[in-house]
Parts: sequence; structure tokens; C-alpha cells
Amino acid sequence: MSSDFHRIKRLPPYVFEQVNKLKAEARARGEDIIDFGMGNPDMPTPDHIVGKLVETLRDPRTNRYSASKGISGLRKAQAAYYARRFNVKLDPNTQVVATLGSKEGFANMAQAITAPGDVILVPNPTYPIHEFGFIMSGGVIRHLPARTDSQFMASLDKAVRHSVPKPSALVLNYPANPTAVVADRDFYREVVAFAKKHELIVLSDLAYAEIYFEGEPPPSILEIPGAIDVAVEFTTLSKTYAMPGWRVGFAVGNERLIHALTRVKSYLDYGAFTPIQVAAAAALNGPQDCIDEIRAIYKRRRDCLVDAITRAGWPIPSPPATMFAWAPIPEMFAHLGSLEFSKLLLEKAGVAVSPGVGFGEYGEGHVRIALVENEQRIRQAARNIRKFLADSAKSMHNVIPMASKANRTF
Repeated sequence: MSSDFHRIKRLPPYVFEQVNKLKAEARARGEDIIDFGMGNPDMPTPDHIVGKLVETLRDPRTNRYSASKGISGLRKAQAAYYARRFNVKLDPNTQVVATLGSKEGFANMAQAITAPGDVILVPNPTYPIHEFGFIMSGGVIRHLPARTDSQFMASLDKAVRHSVPKPSALVLNYPANPTAVVADRDFYREVVAFAKKHELIVLSDLAYAEIYFEGEPPPSILEIPGAIDVAVEFTTLSKTYAMPGWRVGFAVGNERLIHALTRVKSYLDYGAFTPIQVAAAAALNGPQDCIDEIRAIYKRRRDCLVDAITRAGWPIPSPPATMFAWAPIPEMFAHLGSLEFSKLLLEKAGVAVSPGVGFGEYGEGHVRIALVENEQRIRQAARNIRKFLADSAKSMHNVIPMASKANRTF
């Protein structure tokens, strides 16, 4: 039987799998790997959320199938969050749907709105589901720079004028994974006006709304007047409340698009386990000081990582938001590319990162470093990296003169 199924053939090799395989092999040999690769929050879920889960588990009625669109209390809690955080009023019955994490929500929305051959505008580099959710749904991708300046708007205008058929949807992701770029309301205002003029659907991924370190909190596109006519936004509890394995996310916004997503989901799932949804509502409705505490931990880790690894000889730009640093490959390794550098860093320093090329071809030359290790481990990684860079400089210094001698004419 052929393994070349239609949708599988449309997917490229999974770049991260190569690093993950080497990481697993190293651990099987008993090696200590400091893992900055996956954006997998390591902090404990706050006690009041876990307590509500345990309490609800004891009620046998909660063992039954749940609601695909999310229980009413959870959708109301998400609407209340948007009201207090963004001053955006949402109808929890028609403009909010709970998803099994924002990734699943995004993929199902792609299925709901994409016809074969539809052109979708996607930033590059970006989180893979932003692109491959549409590819698996039969769409065609056209890339835009993952920026928020005039170059983005110029590229957007060019893409709409020169794409056949005309693009049907635009993906945004700010604060951005992997680059940590942040958007402001002026940017969203321009995008919304453009989308309304050209009848574009806008899908905004706001997974890192609460992980920011400087300036004002990141805004929602739905704060812009008229945005709800064209936009849906995706959020998640994974990073905000340290709940990654719970798989609770949301899509909110345009009623027609939310209805389409709800319809697709109704064929695919019965929603998250009810006790998880009840606990998620408790997270949104309960004390919010845990968000500040989680954000403070990420900030300390960011500051530690930027300082320690920069002093080790690898300058790391300080991200203004998200749980990631987006780091240019050290100059002496630039010729290797991000995948081979990531493999080498794992092999020689015991430090795992994500190769930038895995987020799109324009991510080449960078790696993504996730803030998922504590400060002690970060400093250990910096020591390992310092030694790796020093040893590499010596070996390259020794090789280059030999190559020069081989080319001499006597």
C-alpha cells in the first residue's frame, strides 16, 4: 500500500523532528540535555485551578460527553476576559467558541473556510500551523514579512494586487512566534481598513497576549472599530496560566466565521473533558495575580538568558514579549544554516534549540530559544555554550592555516 496520501504529500519533512531525534538519542545515552527547543511551559498550574478540576472530577455527571463549542460557563468567562482586558464586548453564544488549544482551533478554522486553491496570506517566519493548517485544507500560501512596519503593508498590498485568485484570508500573529515582534493598535487599524476594503478574512493568533515585558500590554485586533466584521482571534490558556497539557483555547469574533468553526468542530469532537472546562472557567474568573507571577518568572528567565549567553560570546537580542528569544546564529557558524547549527549545539554543548528554518525559509539564519528552563539551568547552558564557542574557535583557527598551506605554491 502506498504511503503517499494526498495531504501527506503536501507536507514537507518536519524539520524539528531531526533535532528531536538527536535529543532523544542523547538522553537515551544518559546525557543531560538543557532543552530550550519546545515552547512547553514548565511551571505548575496555579493551585486554585487544579483544585477546581479535582472538585469537579468527583461529580460523576461530569464524566459524560461535553459540548463541542464549550460549556456555557466557559464561553461566558472568555467573554468577560475580553471585556475587562480589551474592552471588547462579545456575545458568548454566537461570538465565542472553546477549542482544544488554539492550534486545533486554527487548523479547524482553516478547514471551515478554505476551498481548494484559495490563496492565504501568511507571515514568514511563523508558527507552522498558520501555514500548514491551510495547506492541509487545500489552500495555496503566499508569504508576507513577519513585521509591523510599512514594508508589511506594502507587501500586503502587492500580494492582493498580484495574486490570482484574489487572497481570501490573512493570518496575523503578534506578539509573534518565533520572532517576538509586537503589534500596536495603529498597525491593526491599517490592517482592518485594508481587509474591509479588499474583503479579506483576518485570523489573529494572540496566544502570547499576557506574556509581555515592556510597555503597554499587547492589544487585540478586536479593539479596532469594525474589526469584528472581518476578524477572528485565537487565544489559549496554555501560556497565560501554565496549562499547556490541558488543551484549552478559544476563537472569538466575527459571528459568521465562529459559526463555521463551530459547525466543523461539531463533526470532529465533543469538546474538552467537562472538569477541564470548569477549571478553565475558574482560571478566567478567579484571582489573576498568578498571571503576574508567571509573567515575572518569564521576565527573570529572559533577562538571565540574554545576559548569560551574551556574556558567553553569543549576543542574544532581548525579546519584548512571548516566551522565546529569536537569536541570529553566531557568525562563525552562519555557513552551516540553522538546522546544522542546532544539531551541532546539541551534540557539543548539550543545549537544544529550534532551528529557524522550521518556521519558514525566512527564518533561516536564526534559532528560537524557549524560556522553559529555570535560571540555574540557563546559566549552565551559558557555560556549556561558552566552552563550545571557545573550542570551535580553536578548531577553526587550526584548520584555516592548514588549508592556506595546502593552497601555497612552492
